[in-house]
Formats: sequence, structure tokens, C-alpha cells
Amino acid sequence: MSLAYGIQLPVQSQSALYAEPWEAGAGPADLVEVARAADRAGFAYVAACDHVAIPRRLAGTMSTVWYDPVATLAHLAAVTERVRLLAHVAVVGLRHPLITAKQYATLDHLSGGRLVLGVGAGHVREEFEALGVGFEQRGAVLDETIDALRAALGEEEYPEHHGKLFDFEGLGQRPRPAQPRVPLWVGGSSPAAVRRAALKGDGWLPQGDPRDRLPAQIETIARLRGDGAPFTVGAITEPLHVGTPAWDVGRRTLTGPPEALAASLRAYGAMGVHQIQVRFRCRSRTELVDQIERFGSDVGPLL
Repeated sequence: MSLAYGIQLPVQSQSALYAEPWEAGAGPADLVEVARAADRAGFAYVAACDHVAIPRRLAGTMSTVWYDPVATLAHLAAVTERVRLLAHVAVVGLRHPLITAKQYATLDHLSGGRLVLGVGAGHVREEFEALGVGFEQRGAVLDETIDALRAALGEEEYPEHHGKLFDFEGLGQRPRPAQPRVPLWVGGSSPAAVRRAALKGDGWLPQGDPRDRLPAQIETIARLRGDGAPFTVGAITEPLHVGTPAWDVGRRTLTGPPEALAASLRAYGAMGVHQIQVRFRCRSRTELVDQIERFGSDVGPLL
């Protein structure tokens, strides 16, 4: 089985942990060109992140540049043809599930069924406090929100959910998603997140765990699920640069000819990973588009 590959888009989130210097001066046109390149190159998805507001204490590392994922993915849906649209990840506990369902059902409808909804618990306390949501209870909130979203993103025009936190029935929401079942991938690498992915998700999105941690987590998911139902295991790879770089791309970056990169990345598939999220070291949008094209044409077919 071949490995699928997707990409978290640049520009739309600019944490100092991964943003390249050129992104600071980039904007919507750059975002569109990168998404179109990924679409042409056969990438499985393009991904956008979710933060409502960043406190000053974290702005130095996280920055305050975080595009809204629904608006961003809807914009990109209109300028791409086949690539799927991944929220990686939506902090859905910050919003009532009927609001989330309305937004993402509309996105799936408008895009012809290309949504993948990644969800996570979130980690910024001030964000929760400002929005009146309990930070310490965010895991329990996410658990029930996933259940509520399963109902609200299903095929029924009048979804129904009765829980401790949310209770609704007899409220119609159209348009419905184009997909009969919107894929719901759970993000996070804590034991609670891995368990949540196994028991409630259609897939798992780890947070960039080192390769040696993945097999045990994948084994845990398989043991907890036990039913053999379809499930997508993801991984975030090391930074990549196709070819021999003419600049310092950092010691952790995987570089080299397509055959060598593919051989290294196939190790993820051997662990039981189904899709990898790749990130390319680059100095400009032009270089990034070139890397995406080279990966799609030369590395992807070898996976």
C-alpha cells in the first residue's frame, strides 16, 4: 500500500517553531499558489491550523498570525480541484458543536466533499478563559463535542444529541455535508489523545513525534480499536529538501535524491502509517512550489 502525503500550508500559521523567514511578508496570493501547486502535484490534502487569539506571553514563539481555518480552506476550495481540505487541528471545544457543524458542513458542501476535520483539545489557557470555556475540562469537552459533531455532520437534516454539555434536537441544518461521513481525525500525542483517536476517530494526527515513538502508539491504537474498521494513521515527517541544498537547511532535515528520500519515508509505512505530512525547507514561495512539484513528480511515485 502506498503512502499518501499532505502538507500544512505556509503563511496561514507562523509559529517560530516552523515558519520560514519569507512567510512574514507573504499573503493570500502566496497561499493560493502553494495550494494550487499541492493540488497539481498529487498531494492528498492541504492543512490549516486553528487559534482564536494568542496571549502576549506566547506571541514571541507562536506569533499572532493564525488564519481562520474555515475561511482559509473555503477560499482555497474555490481555487483547487481535487486536493482535500484538512483542519489540523480545529480546537472544536471552543465553540458550540452546532456552530462548528454549520461551518464545516457548508465547507464540505461547497468543496464537493473534500473536507477532513481534524480536532484537538487545545493548549492555550487564555484562549479558553477569554471565550468562557473551562480549560481544565477541555478533554471531557472534546470527547462530547466529537459525539455531538458525529450527529450534526451526519446525513440527518435534524440532528439529535443529548449529553451532559450539549443537548439539541428538532433543529434543522442545511446544506448537509456532501460526504455521507466526514472523516474525523483526532490530533495529539498524549495518552489521552491517542486513546481518544482510537475510540472516537477515523484517524490519528500525532504532533511530530520522533519515529521511535510511533510504533508503540500505533500498537496502542490497534489494540484499543480491535475491530479492524478503516482508520487512517498519520505522521509528521522531519523537514525535507528534495535534492542537494545549496544552503544550510539544518541537521534534522532529510535531503538527497528522490530515491533516498523515498527509502527513508517508506519506513513510516512499515510502521503502519497511512499518510505523512511533509514540510519543506525553503527560502521563498518559488522555492517551495519547486519543492512541492519535485516531490510530487519524483518522490511520491516511489512511496
